[in-house]
Amino acid sequence: MTPRMTVSEIEAYLDQVFPQLHYGGRTYFIEEVGPLTARMRCDYHERHLRPGGTISGPTMMALADLALYVAILAQIGPVALAVTTSLNYNFLRKPGQAALIAEAKLLKLGKRLAIGEIALFSQGDPEMVCHATGTYSIPAHS
Repeated sequence: MTPRMTVSEIEAYLDQVFPQLHYGGRTYFIEEVGPLTARMRCDYHERHLRPGGTISGPTMMALADLALYVAILAQIGPVALAVTTSLNYNFLRKPGQAALIAEAKLLKLGKRLAIGEIALFSQGDPEMVCHATGTYSIPAHS
């Protein structure tokens, strides 16, 4: 399955429909999209930290949700109203003080639902820091 949207097309689309995503400066980057996959990066920045100097849970959750959305958009095209219906997170270990990498994989892509999983890593470390699964509802589209 060849993606319908490129990285640059998805970035331009997100800038248009979610300009608030980069409020305070751009820290989320799409690194690549492929058949049923997406890889994203969230740069290390103090606004993403929690006490103790580690990346916060809400930052990890946002990156996982965004990576799943990007993987879906890459396959179905610009459908703004595809929405999260469920997400489950398992925080496995404390992320390092580095960029956070999300690798999203769609397990099922139907006409109305998409189900995927996301693995989060600290850049340069092969140990997963968070595993997430999610479901998106996809509205009727052409």
